[in-house]
Amino acid sequence: MADAIQSNNKPKLPVLEREKLILNGRSMNWITERVCGIIENPQPALWWVLFIPSFIIAIVGLGFGLTYLVSTGVGVWGNSNRTMWGWPIVNFIFWIGIGHAGTLISAILFLTRQNWRTSINRAAEAMTIFAVCCAGIFPVFHVGRVWFAWFLAPIPNANAIWQNFKSPLLWDVFAVSTYFTVSLIFWYLGMVPDLATIRDRAKKGSIRKFLYGLFALGWRGGNRQWSHYEMAYLLLAALSTPLVLSVHSIVSFDCATSIVPGWHTTIFPPYFVAGAVFGGFAMVLTIMVPARYIYGLQDLITRKHIDNMAKIILTTGTIVGYAYLMELFVAFYSGAKYEMAAFTYRITGPYAWAYILMMSLNVLSPQLFWWKSLRENLWVVMGVSMCVNIGMWFERFVIIVTTLPRMFLPGDWKYYDPSPVDIMTFIGTIGLFLTLFLLFLKFLPCINIAEVKWTLLESDPHHEDKEELEDKGVKVERPYQVELDTNKPV
Repeated sequence: MADAIQSNNKPKLPVLEREKLILNGRSMNWITERVCGIIENPQPALWWVLFIPSFIIAIVGLGFGLTYLVSTGVGVWGNSNRTMWGWPIVNFIFWIGIGHAGTLISAILFLTRQNWRTSINRAAEAMTIFAVCCAGIFPVFHVGRVWFAWFLAPIPNANAIWQNFKSPLLWDVFAVSTYFTVSLIFWYLGMVPDLATIRDRAKKGSIRKFLYGLFALGWRGGNRQWSHYEMAYLLLAALSTPLVLSVHSIVSFDCATSIVPGWHTTIFPPYFVAGAVFGGFAMVLTIMVPARYIYGLQDLITRKHIDNMAKIILTTGTIVGYAYLMELFVAFYSGAKYEMAAFTYRITGPYAWAYILMMSLNVLSPQLFWWKSLRENLWVVMGVSMCVNIGMWFERFVIIVTTLPRMFLPGDWKYYDPSPVDIMTFIGTIGLFLTLFLLFLKFLPCINIAEVKWTLLESDPHHEDKEELEDKGVKVERPYQVELDTNKPV
């Protein structure tokens, strides 16, 4: 009895309002109109300003570069017998890393019920697909005779050639192809309800209605369909989660399983995964902040989303900085003279400028996100994101290019220079990535309409009943409210 009286006399705790994920009290209808309007209305002039140069760069860079490569030979790249890996593998690892943020946002944040992911997961998933497409170009053409690339598949052939399953290069083939397949299915499955929405809004008999209806797979939004959809989405998220960790770990094995000084280290798998998430989130901000401005999505992609992604960049950037320092410590503590010589060459040799750029852009620039005022400044966010994008490319450049040209035999030492075809091909993949993403914005819903609506108060089936209780003076807990215990530090 005494306990009951004491509980009744307990002081009422103040209510702390959480920052809402949808601003200005936008309704479900407004969300549908705004996202579908991006597809249904003519594209703004800025979209064409970005699309036309990107398309030209993709056609010229990849069209000429790859055609000249196939017709002439891999010798047109800057690779040599000593530096057998150059820009092609650097760019491959770079683009694979870019694709990691999409799966992490879609799968891991979904499993941990982070509702802030709903406004950015669709674009991040699309970014994953397009980045893997760009990445796949380099190893396929790096084999030289590209028409024999199908020998990588474990299928019988007339030449009795079988794959070397001990090679991590072959592990890459299976890891990346599995990653691409699961990510593509995950991305497409999440779009089915939204494709049905666009289908229902299209004019009867139009080609738009036919195509969106075809890919909507007969979606009607019934209870059974939603039940199957949510279960399939959950299973794919669970399947995708280990891929986030495994794919870039396997990519790191390309280096770590060798005996090359500077590569033969066990820190590579977690180091590569952290770097991939780091660079992937930077690319998400790089493409979503301009899209937010172009299409007026400030109420859907709020400062809260940008702040959370900036915090993840700060966290993973700190992990990457720790990995850089740990590499140096391991080389020093090991007592292996070749290992220490490799890192001394990176820091003081002719590639020292690349190492300084890598450390400055990847370790120092994200430290600006310790201050909330800078995380809320979009110019700072875009500047740091661009620094990270450039810095992560230089990280792969430092790992690959500063190691192979200077190994055990002084007679083989040389300085690596990329050829014009190297540069043209890489710039072409940047154009291809931007072209595909801009086409995605034009033809597919860039924001998950259904999942964004789930974060609204109106999505609660008892929302109106709760409002009536509040009118009568009864306290009702809201999704965006938490009780704040004043006796505990915040």
